[in-house]
Amino acid sequence: MFKVAILTISDRSSKGEREDSSGPTIREMIKDLPAEVIHYEIIPDEKEQIAKALIKCADELGADLILTTGGTGLSPRDVTPEATLGVIQREVPGFSEAMRAESLKKTPHAMISRALVGIRGSSLIVNLPGSPKSVKENLAVILPALPHALSKLKGDPSECAQG
Repeated sequence: MFKVAILTISDRSSKGEREDSSGPTIREMIKDLPAEVIHYEIIPDEKEQIAKALIKCADELGADLILTTGGTGLSPRDVTPEATLGVIQREVPGFSEAMRAESLKKTPHAMISRALVGIRGSSLIVNLPGSPKSVKENLAVILPALPHALSKLKGDPSECAQG
């Protein structure tokens, strides 16, 4: 059973001005994984707060998977990738490349996504876009690979090659 943390990054949702629908979308999509959501939080688009929340989820709560939603675009307040880059030890670019490649089939705007995926300790951190529709599209792409990636990150010594 994997431990999952969900962080919604949104100024308006953190102030109660808009209901968070992306966080619940993530929760619904991962329900078939062998996973338990251990933490859910809505925080503003503040680099230091995002970094602090990521560190808490990874280091204190021991989340295996941290899924963020929001703050991956080009607006001046979109700082989730910078906060993530500041706390990870290694990037896992294949996940973000796959998400952008699949999204590009639907919209040319996918190429402005700056979402990152990386590792902090034994936690995998995945930045997802902010809209529920984009969350569904992007998470659907990587969902099949997550159990294997998380197992490897937790130290599964089995071979990756399938023959």
